[in-house]
Amino acid sequence: MVKAYLRYEPAASFGVIVSGESNITYDSSGKHLLAAALEKIGIWHVRQGVCTKTLAPLPSSNSKGPSLAVTSIASSSSSQIASGYAEGSIRIWDSEKGICETTLNGHKGAVTALRYNKLGSLLASGSKDNDIILWDVVGETGLFRLRGHRDQVTDLVFLDSGKKLVTASKDKFLRIWDLDTQHCMQIISGHHTEIWSIDIDPEERYLVTGSGDPELRFYTIKHELADGQLIANKSETDVNKDFPTENKWEVLKSFGEIQRQSKDRVATVRFNKSGNLLACQVAGKTVEIFRVLDESESKRKAKRRISRKKEKKAAKEGLEATEKGETDIGAEGGSNPFITVTDIFKLHQTLRAGKKISSISFSPVTSKNSLATLALSLNNNLLEFHAIESSSTTKLSAIELQGHRADVRSVTLSSDNTLLMSTSHSAIKIWNPTTGSCLRTVDSGYGLCGLFVPGNKYAVVGTKGGTLEFIDVKSGTCVEVVEAHGGSVQSIALTPDGTGFLTGSADHDIKFWEFQMVQKAGEGSKHLTASPARSLKMNDDVLVVAASPDGKFIAVALLDNTVKVFYMDSLKFFLSLYGHKLHVLCMDISSDGGLLVSGSADKNVKIWGLDFGDCHKSLFAHAGSVTGVKFVRNTHYFFTVGKDRLVKYWDADKFELLLTLEGHHAEVGCLAISNRGDFIVTGSHDRSMRRWDRTEEPFFIEEEKEKRLEEMFESETDNAFDNKYGPKEELPEEGAVALAGKRTQETLTATDSIIEALDMADAELKRIAEHEEDNSKGRVSEFRPNMLMLGLSPSDYVLRALSSVHTNDLEQTLLALPFSDALELLSYLKNWVSIPDKVELVSRVTTVLLQLHHPQLISTVPAKPLVTLLTDILHSSVKERKDIIGVNLAVMGHVKQLISQRSDAVFQDAKTKLLEIRSRNTKRIEARADTKQEKKRKKKQKKSDGGHVWS
Repeated sequence: MVKAYLRYEPAASFGVIVSGESNITYDSSGKHLLAAALEKIGIWHVRQGVCTKTLAPLPSSNSKGPSLAVTSIASSSSSQIASGYAEGSIRIWDSEKGICETTLNGHKGAVTALRYNKLGSLLASGSKDNDIILWDVVGETGLFRLRGHRDQVTDLVFLDSGKKLVTASKDKFLRIWDLDTQHCMQIISGHHTEIWSIDIDPEERYLVTGSGDPELRFYTIKHELADGQLIANKSETDVNKDFPTENKWEVLKSFGEIQRQSKDRVATVRFNKSGNLLACQVAGKTVEIFRVLDESESKRKAKRRISRKKEKKAAKEGLEATEKGETDIGAEGGSNPFITVTDIFKLHQTLRAGKKISSISFSPVTSKNSLATLALSLNNNLLEFHAIESSSTTKLSAIELQGHRADVRSVTLSSDNTLLMSTSHSAIKIWNPTTGSCLRTVDSGYGLCGLFVPGNKYAVVGTKGGTLEFIDVKSGTCVEVVEAHGGSVQSIALTPDGTGFLTGSADHDIKFWEFQMVQKAGEGSKHLTASPARSLKMNDDVLVVAASPDGKFIAVALLDNTVKVFYMDSLKFFLSLYGHKLHVLCMDISSDGGLLVSGSADKNVKIWGLDFGDCHKSLFAHAGSVTGVKFVRNTHYFFTVGKDRLVKYWDADKFELLLTLEGHHAEVGCLAISNRGDFIVTGSHDRSMRRWDRTEEPFFIEEEKEKRLEEMFESETDNAFDNKYGPKEELPEEGAVALAGKRTQETLTATDSIIEALDMADAELKRIAEHEEDNSKGRVSEFRPNMLMLGLSPSDYVLRALSSVHTNDLEQTLLALPFSDALELLSYLKNWVSIPDKVELVSRVTTVLLQLHHPQLISTVPAKPLVTLLTDILHSSVKERKDIIGVNLAVMGHVKQLISQRSDAVFQDAKTKLLEIRSRNTKRIEARADTKQEKKRKKKQKKSDGGHVWS
């Protein structure tokens, strides 16, 4: 009989607050911060510091592990969130419902930049494949692909309410694209290193770029008016009299540069929502914050600068030059002085974080007491919030308790499986493995190993400093620190009787410890500690120790690549297990004491018999070092983890690989298995811990082998098709446009389903024609429709297959259709135009097929009348739908007006009135300032002339 095993599946992951590969961003309300946590997005409530919602893609067979890491996030003015992933896909989420609305496939590399337009109807994405794709978020489809950059696209931003797009790349160029005509309008050079970030202020006056250069570069933006002419913003018309309005392609004009304080490259530049602050985050620990002065302040600053310049010049040239200079000041420093970039952007302050900053984001909501709130994500799994005030920055809060600051070095489960302890370089954390919530955090030394003491009230942790730390689990405090070894405590194992434990260290010692309850002087309660009972001296560093569950043997892995087995009672030598070529990093003994399994840095797992010390089998287990191995209790099944990011499930009796579990984004360093074997927990260098649950679904070894071979074959054929037989892509032309989608397994499946539906419909139509012919000849018989067509007519069945294709995949699906099937599909389209909700689909299919097969359709005789008929029908149908939509919009606008007229709201136009009052006040202040300046100038001039001020 074939043996069946129970499958393990990923159940939960926890411990990651924010991963450094992606940016962070606020939602439109400013109450929540969106932070990527490997393949998930956490929505953190800023004030409460809790994760209110998690957005995670459903696990699929063709996209696992690191390929699903979130690399970019953008939020729209509505409740939509867009997230880009490492394999090139983009998911659109409804943040209120927490569900994925659609998945957009188009990029072949990781998505590096995402940006919505102001309305939130369009989404632009840039990628490592050097392409930019514009997506229609409402229609859930890609509009077109823009090609021209020679390296990874790093950032992008919309201009003129979404009519233009500015993109930055590592190829040191800025490109401005006209989205209406889909071409590149302008290319800006001048940067000496890769451009990493760009942004524009909310009023679209200035564009700033950050690169590896020692300065920030600023550009003024020329806007397009309704009649199609281009003009610079008002403030800059005064600044630059010689703005070349005759060049209609020039959208950005260089405005100047500002020297940065930091020598590190720029990572992010961002304006806040009101546009009065600019933050420049470097690839280090600092953020430089600039004040953006308004027009009146910048004019005053320019006047002061000109005055100082003239005074310095005058001081050098003497009294005559002083008089001349002062008259020049009056002329040049009048109402319209020449304003430079340094007059508008002034360094306000520098914010320094404790660790390297990964990303920044301004809150869209400004509090009363500060200029702005800035969120930082640090590369040590931490989120910080800072208030930027007029004179300093204040740290408001931090989100840090939900994860370790560094790699997870060990994980241990309590005997009742209700608690999980993890150790890292500076803290011990106690978790609930079911919910993934952090219960306790204890400051500690660098914990390398740990265990729960029987009773689960205390835990013991061995540190890199050679100490043993005794933790009170309930209170979350360290009650005792014992100096145990002269070197780091590498491994710790509980004795089978539960009265003590043994430790192995780099000082060549193995020590046996016995638990004791002691009471310190001045303390009322007793606490746990341990005293050394005996020790065993080895010839080399001890890497791992393990005690057999029957209490008969202890196994010791040494730095000389061998495993030594000793009798536990007498400590006499029993066996030496040699065969590994590199250090043994982990080992475990089965519950019956019959088998020992060891994992090594040579990537192999060896199964040993403890009766004679013979090697039953050596298995090539992982593509990297094997870092952890554990038996499932009362079985000969075991799990291994390795530096190749994989978790593997084995049968030690049959020497077979049962399952491979993917999900971690960095090397996996440790694992723990529950007593019943119903779940396992793994800890990784990506700072996450993952729980894998055993399900009731059985599987067989042969089926798993076939599945693995199929996956390998599919990946090889895909690579071969893309690389070997596919046409070699030449460098794109300047501003080339291409299709937005890409070929995936889904598009190929959809093409197959359409071809199958067409064949079935064709066969059914022939059967119907034969039946009607028989009836006309008098041979009356009952017609039985094809059951596989689900009771639908041939036309409806093909329409059902076509409608099931995702809108984003439609172009690529039709691209793979042979011409004969495309021609057959065209013949069905005329029947579907009469269905109101299918007019858009029919229009798209017709357009795509005509573009793809235009030469063949022209030369094919039966196709001409078909195309002519479709042209007439489609134009009228689309016009009819357009008119209906127009009427509906007009009626809705009219209803809105009626409702606003009937409304008795007192403050209906309060906002517009407030803005009018503010603008009037600003003009008044500017006029006063100009008058004061004029009076001061006249006063100064009178004094120099020797006359009286009042004369």
